[in-house]
Amino acid sequence: FSTCGPKHVVFKKFSRDKSVSTESLRDFVDHCDFVDPVDGVVVIDHEQIKGKRVHIMLSCSFRYGRADLDLVGMPADSYRRDLFLCTRQVYPPLQDRERSVHTKMQEKLLNKLGNDAYPFFFEFPDNLPCSVDLKPGPKDVTNHCAVEFEVKAFCSEGQDEKALKGSSVRLAIRKIQYAPEKKGPPPCGETTCEFAMSDKPLQVKVTLDKETYYHSEPINISVDITNSTNKDVNEISVAVEQITNVVLYSNDKYMKPVASEEAGDNVPAGTSFKKVYTLLPLLSNNREKRGIALDGKLKHEDTNLASTTIIKDEVLKEVLGMLVSYRVAVRLMVGG
Repeated sequence: FSTCGPKHVVFKKFSRDKSVSTESLRDFVDHCDFVDPVDGVVVIDHEQIKGKRVHIMLSCSFRYGRADLDLVGMPADSYRRDLFLCTRQVYPPLQDRERSVHTKMQEKLLNKLGNDAYPFFFEFPDNLPCSVDLKPGPKDVTNHCAVEFEVKAFCSEGQDEKALKGSSVRLAIRKIQYAPEKKGPPPCGETTCEFAMSDKPLQVKVTLDKETYYHSEPINISVDITNSTNKDVNEISVAVEQITNVVLYSNDKYMKPVASEEAGDNVPAGTSFKKVYTLLPLLSNNREKRGIALDGKLKHEDTNLASTTIIKDEVLKEVLGMLVSYRVAVRLMVGG
């Protein structure tokens, strides 16, 4: 599965004392060969700033475990790791020779907001993961497992980069990935089952109609069965399963069906059967399930089932935090 398009909507968020605010997009795309930069503006209330410095920070963190671990003698952030941190000063502005040209979005915002707006610009390193949020289990209400990105603007005194209380604002963003446009052959799998009391085998072949599916696209699954045995196939079930491996802090593995069909089809002994089943994996049909991975999660916004993790060359799997993949499973119930 892959994302097909981001939302080009600019979001604005204020600090508690209204001294600073940020305006930026929420979704940034990893195209595999390049990643969209994080750009936006910080808007400053000069009457409240009064000589303070204003910084902007981009962070990527991995969280795993409960938020209340300090109650059992462990620090609350013991299962949190910052994968990337980068802080820059936006006010007073520093001369930045590398960023003398603003992006189109920044130009529009600067023309609209005037002298109170100051641009910021970050580039993602090649080895950062994409946003993933794993819904906790039914008994793990306080558990949280996610790869999160955040832009934070804050005021500080003098050369100190420590944020002043009430003068900081956090904006959650997402890094999402597009599948390469090049098309490969449709996936195909087959197996042969032999039974002790039957001279001939049961053959099953499963084929998809294409390699890459975007969210909200139906999956056409072609099932071809040759039942040469003396046993009847009484039931056929078809499912799309999401597999999530937490690889940074543990070896936890979650496998959840996100679309399934219990077909009433049967294949008598000595006959053949062929049928195309259509499944549509949607988050709306899996909201009550736990252990489902999502394409990040932003407050007051909907998202999708997590996209398949595309591992780039020379990037360690452990750095990615969580690996998401999908598979089609066809199961046959064979009678005596």
